[in-house]
Amino acid sequence: MISGGDILQFLKREVLVSEHEVFHRTLKEALVGTCDSVLDIGCGSRSPLRSFSHLIPHTVGIDGHATSIERSRAEGIHREYHQMELMDAGRRFGPKSFDAVVALDVIEHFEKQDGFRFLEMMESMARKRVIIFTPNGFLPQDEWDSNVHQVHRSGWEVYDFELRGYRVIGMSGWKPLRGDYAHPRIRPFRIGSRLSVLTEPFATRFPRHAYQLLAIRDMEAS
Repeated sequence: MISGGDILQFLKREVLVSEHEVFHRTLKEALVGTCDSVLDIGCGSRSPLRSFSHLIPHTVGIDGHATSIERSRAEGIHREYHQMELMDAGRRFGPKSFDAVVALDVIEHFEKQDGFRFLEMMESMARKRVIIFTPNGFLPQDEWDSNVHQVHRSGWEVYDFELRGYRVIGMSGWKPLRGDYAHPRIRPFRIGSRLSVLTEPFATRFPRHAYQLLAIRDMEAS
């Protein structure tokens, strides 16, 4: 029998949360305490790791956009930075060079076949864990913030990751409730955002219906 306390814990953890809190919490749980070194590929200017990167002994951010690197360094998000082509990371750091390798909102910027090569590179570099965050399916996006790397070139489905041994968690609520740049479709945005958050318990369990996907592969288990 489900107790009142169990229901309250469920509400606190999955319903009474702020926007994107489930994503940040899940990401933190996957890295902090188990991974002493993390490579953040395509870290951008404000990586989702920024709220807890100080809890990880060694983090490295790489990006092809110089301005993004400068902004991230100014915030002190990572301990080490490299401006470079993302696909060169495997040659730069070598096999099994980090406990975890993450790419958050990155893989959709590659053509599909290049994206699979990107996954192979990440998997070769990680001792413990690979984490990918990407829209569910193709989401059009053009260049912005003077960064040509922001164009979306591919869409990724749950099966793309599951076939490679990833567990996939749905993020950002039910897919029809969000549009470009993850903005709520329903106006005012405050109401649209809350409706989306309320659907997160459904989306996390049924990722095919979620707006975004968080894919995690434990390399040791593999």
